[in-house]
Parts: sequence; structure tokens; C-alpha cells
Amino acid sequence: MAAFRKNSVAAMTDPRANEQDDFIGDDFIEVYPDALDPAWCQALVERFAASPDGRPGRVGSGVMPDLKDSLDITISGRPDWRDAEGALNQAVFRGLMRYLRRYPYALIAPLMLETPDADGTRHRLTAERVRSMDDAALADVMQTVFRPGAINLQRYTGGRGGYPYWHCELYPRDPRAETLHRHLLWTVYLNDGFEAGGTEFLHQRRVIAPRTGSLLIAPAAFTHTHRGNRPQGGDKVIATSWVQFQRAETLFGG
Repeated sequence: MAAFRKNSVAAMTDPRANEQDDFIGDDFIEVYPDALDPAWCQALVERFAASPDGRPGRVGSGVMPDLKDSLDITISGRPDWRDAEGALNQAVFRGLMRYLRRYPYALIAPLMLETPDADGTRHRLTAERVRSMDDAALADVMQTVFRPGAINLQRYTGGRGGYPYWHCELYPRDPRAETLHRHLLWTVYLNDGFEAGGTEFLHQRRVIAPRTGSLLIAPAAFTHTHRGNRPQGGDKVIATSWVQFQRAETLFGG
């Protein structure tokens, strides 16, 4: 199990001094094809269509269809959607493991982490160690540091729906600051039988085309301001949420 300590600025050196080339040109937007089986995707689309629980999509300030025009179902914590929640979280966890091996500082830059070796000696977790860890060891650290956010299924009606407002996922909203614990965003595209409807990132000048079963992971902050373009010729259905930090009282106690 990983241990956590506060960063000591005085003791810090540049951890990327010998690996700059690994980061040149990266935009921190990753797409993992076939993250969720197409049969699962189709089943979720059909269950969404049959469900009476869809509600107008909300932004941070409430229902504002000029900013976001969608029909949403929050499935997390609902017994009738437990299987879907589990399948999506497992798919995202696998993708997150790949993401952290490519971008290990997404894990180790926010927190100074230590892990034990075989004889119990603790070592600071470095980028090289993250990349070389086996799946079980890395999963243990990931579960210590992160937790899944609430999952929304969202349907955008062809020719009308979309999320045209440029936005990011990190902002203050409630006393418990849950929205400020968002570290990464993710989207699983559940269908692709339409034109346009991509996820567009402003500063990176990049549009992600929806493909059934593909998983998108990107940072949640303003650097990755994005919008959901309007689908044409058919409805767009996605599952989306965040990779969130554990709360401080969980990480550090107290």
C-alpha cells in the first residue's frame, strides 16, 4: 500500500531532467479503442432508450439547454444499473492504467508517494517505477490515490442536441468541494451511427470522433477546455464521468 507525505519544495529537483523527449508533443488526450465490448454498448443504448428516468442534462448552474442540450441518467449507486456501472468502471480502470504508464506524473506529481520493495524498504515512486510496476502493484496505488466519479449516461438528439459551450470539468460548487477533486475526465462512446458529434478540445485544436466502445481520457482542468459538437443524422449516446482524487481525510487521515 502506498504512503503519502506532503511535498517538500526545498528538496525537489527536476524529475524530468533526463526524460524531456518523452513529453515533447504530447497533448495528454488519449483514446483507447474497443475499451468496452460493442455488445455492452448496444445494450446500454437500448436500456437508456427504454428507461423512463432520463432527465434534461445539467451544467454547473442547472438546466441550461442553450449550453447543454441532452437527456441524462446518473446510474451510479442505482441497483438496476449496478452491472453497467461495474462494467464501465472496469473499462476505465484498465484505460487509466495505460494512461498512467504513459503519463506517470498524473499520479506522482500531485502527491509524494512511496511504495515498499520485497524486503519492506520504502522507495519514492518515480516515473520509471510507475512504468515498470506490474498491474497488481500499480492497481493498488491507483486505488489508494483515486476513486471513480458518478457516471452519467447522456443522449444527444441528432440535429439538435449537443454541449456547444466551451467548458472544463474543474470548478468550485459545493461545501465538500467534490468538483475540485476531479483530476481526469473520461467518456466512453456507446454508438457512432451519426455524422459529426465529436469531442472538440479548444487549445489542442483536436476533435475526437466517436467510435463505438472507444474510451477518451484527458485532464479535467482548463488546459483541456472542450465541447461536445452536435451529432447529425442520428442520436449520440455516451457514458461519462471523472477520475477523482480520494478526499484528504482518506489520503492523510483526520
